[in-house]
Amino acid sequence: MVDKNDALSREIDEELRREKLEKLWEQYGTYVLGAAATLVLAVGGYQVYEQRKKSFAAENGARYDAAVTLIEQSKTDEAQKALSEVLASGHAGYASLAQLQLAGIHLKANRPQDALAVFEALATSPSADADIKTFALLQAAALRLGQADFTELQNRLKPVAEGSTAWRFQARELLGTAAFKAGKFDDARAQLTPLLADPETPRAALDRIQLILAAMASADAGKTAAAPAATVPQTPAKEQTSTPPAETPAQGGK
Repeated sequence: MVDKNDALSREIDEELRREKLEKLWEQYGTYVLGAAATLVLAVGGYQVYEQRKKSFAAENGARYDAAVTLIEQSKTDEAQKALSEVLASGHAGYASLAQLQLAGIHLKANRPQDALAVFEALATSPSADADIKTFALLQAAALRLGQADFTELQNRLKPVAEGSTAWRFQARELLGTAAFKAGKFDDARAQLTPLLADPETPRAALDRIQLILAAMASADAGKTAAAPAATVPQTPAKEQTSTPPAETPAQGGK
């Protein structure tokens, strides 16, 4: 199956990894590969900005804003240095945002393994905001779609997929995509089909889900068409046994 659908799998992987953060977050976010600036407002951003009123937070906020400006100016080396200073400051809120920005820099530079390491560390950080940790977990899972086996991704994503947060849509889509890539069509349909009927499922996700479901239907139809026709076993003909004619008793005359 999967041979026939490798191109589709790669296309979906690429889209999951390259959609812009701003668009994804508005749709409850899928798998970000761009700048993380929108998260300042979307994930606990209000609290972060409130803390900036304090001198310590304001200092780190200025460093973070300067780093973002450098990223926008494509001054990557300087931006990384500035982000490292934010990380070293110990301010949990800005440190998390700085990690997301670093991951984005790695991804833009085609260093997915470096980005994965950042997301993995952030997903398990004891000081990071819960939403940012979940976001990082989904990012790491998206980057591992082509590497990890289905069971590993299932163990990671199932708690989020079965939860009630806005991230459940992305977790279910990732699980369904992982199952599809593993050839586990029943598992894929179990995750993806309910999303089609959920009015809160992001539009971009719906398009990908429909592509995957169509690909599975096509693969199933191909298997059915390629299956050899069932042959009806022939019942062996019974051997004809010749019964010797009964002897007619001789009639003796008197």
